[in-house]
Amino acid sequence: MSHDVDIDAWLSAEGFDLPEGRARARESLEAVGLTRPGKTRMSAAKEERARTLLDEQLYRHCATPACVAAATRSGRIPVRTAQRTACASCGGSDNRRAEEALVAACARVGIRRLTIVGGSPSVREELRDALSDRLELRLVDGTERRTLAQARLDLEWADLVLLWGGSELDHRVSTLYTGAPAAVRRKLVHASKRGIAALLEAAVVHLSRNG
Repeated sequence: MSHDVDIDAWLSAEGFDLPEGRARARESLEAVGLTRPGKTRMSAAKEERARTLLDEQLYRHCATPACVAAATRSGRIPVRTAQRTACASCGGSDNRRAEEALVAACARVGIRRLTIVGGSPSVREELRDALSDRLELRLVDGTERRTLAQARLDLEWADLVLLWGGSELDHRVSTLYTGAPAAVRRKLVHASKRGIAALLEAAVVHLSRNG
């Protein structure tokens, strides 16, 4: 026995929950014959084909500016969703949303090289996985011995340096960066809150004010 689904309810569950987005998604389905005007139900057997089609043509995004920008760059038709978890950019994750915002902010002001001082090994690994394909990264262990010369090279190499005071960062390491000459110290951003999202948001705020 075949089953069917309510089309509007199915589209809403897929993240096409706002009227404009739902109408646009329905147009896509009708264009390839997966449904027709006026029909309210669709065979459950068509769900996977419909999902694949919509993913290929439409880009669901939340209202966050970085996610809106990602949708615009996607090459697909941007469709606003009220469900943050349905956003193709951030997926409802504060970390992912902050990552996208940072990448967009860096692109806007021409920043390519980013040094982050501090953070646990697992957090640094997460940052590497999230950002290394879009930014050149140098991730510095804030608990290991570092020389003044090494810190100076980090500052000279990077376009932006995030000093993560809300993480694993020894004072003897942080002072190597804060004591640098003013010409390179201007690249420093101090982040005092814990969490990846807070760190990256501090960088975005800095770039919006000084970029």
